Amino acid sequence: MCPPDPGKPVVEESPSSGEEDLTHRSLRQRIRQQELLAELGVRALKGASFEELLNETARITAEGLQCEYCKVLQYVPSENRLFVRAGVGWGPDVVGHASVGADLESPGGFALRTGKPVISNHLENEERFRTPELLAKYGIRRAMNVILQGDGTPFGVLEVDSRSEGEFSEHDLAFLQGTANILGMAIERERYELNLKTALDRQSLLLGEINHRVKNSLQVVASILQLQAKSVDNETVRLHLAAAAGRVLTVGRAYERLAYDTQYEKVDLGPYLQDVVHDLESAMKRGKLQFNAPRGIMIASDRAIPVALIVNELVTNAAKYAYTGGDDGVIEVRVEKRNGGHVAVTVEDDGVGLPAMKPANSKGLGTRLIKALTQQLYATLSNPPREKGAAFELLIPLEPPKDGHGNGVKS
Repeated sequence: MCPPDPGKPVVEESPSSGEEDLTHRSLRQRIRQQELLAELGVRALKGASFEELLNETARITAEGLQCEYCKVLQYVPSENRLFVRAGVGWGPDVVGHASVGADLESPGGFALRTGKPVISNHLENEERFRTPELLAKYGIRRAMNVILQGDGTPFGVLEVDSRSEGEFSEHDLAFLQGTANILGMAIERERYELNLKTALDRQSLLLGEINHRVKNSLQVVASILQLQAKSVDNETVRLHLAAAAGRVLTVGRAYERLAYDTQYEKVDLGPYLQDVVHDLESAMKRGKLQFNAPRGIMIASDRAIPVALIVNELVTNAAKYAYTGGDDGVIEVRVEKRNGGHVAVTVEDDGVGLPAMKPANSKGLGTRLIKALTQQLYATLSNPPREKGAAFELLIPLEPPKDGHGNGVKS
């Protein structure tokens, strides 16, 4: 080779226009592949349904690799086959219907069992594996397979197929592996959510069964108390037994609602108290009950039961003492939501009236029970003034105060 003539400028040879176009096309394709991976990742993070994500993965993979076909193959252990769960380009008889072998002699089976990617650029000359009938039917010339792993057992295989000539490169394999990794994470999330839902459903079933059995047990106890009340001659003892039966039934009402409610931790106070009041009305000999309450006042189940017991005591006392003259009247129970996260439960009558209630000085079981339950709720029980009859208002915080101090009963 002769050295360059120092009198002549050195001209650098440039690549041909064909090579330059090929480089630019390849670069644009790699950029587009990264955009598609980002798009798929966003779809997965946004919580698209699992079926949507499978189909979106197939679409994005086919677009990114400029192929006519792509499919997500799910492994079916009982049949040792790979079932076409989702895909693009295939006829209606393929997705959701067709399957291929999952043994080591098939490209998909090899990828599934070894975890190694498989590139077959010339299926007509492939000697390592047999060509699945599905690929031959559609005239597929080249294919790539990668495993869909996740953290648990393999889900299956992601496969891209093309009828065009050419070869898949290592860059193409990296893109395919990237989409498979994103889908693999979504598969693992789907498995986790399914296992969690199964566990929660079982927990809900067990909790419902426990509540149902507790309710039945309380009803048995109440029935025994009622039978005992009917069998004794002492009026005072009979009244005490009947009152005890009513208290047990009131608690049983809570468990009856919990047994058929999906929200075990909270109870809708209005309908719950309405059931309690309905039970009381059926046992009343004098007076009529009215109940008014909106729906949607949710309160913790362990707070709803003391409220119901207090209402039970107040209504029972009104029915016993408000209409002693023989006249029938109305006992009204109201539930209202108040500002500051409180709910007010009012029991009032238009009877003969009662002296102001002084729980601190009373020795009656019902009064002492009301006082204890009011303190347990961090609530306030007061006697609003009334021209006729008596009224009691229970003001309850929907959530117990963080400092653990309540107001208690006011005389």
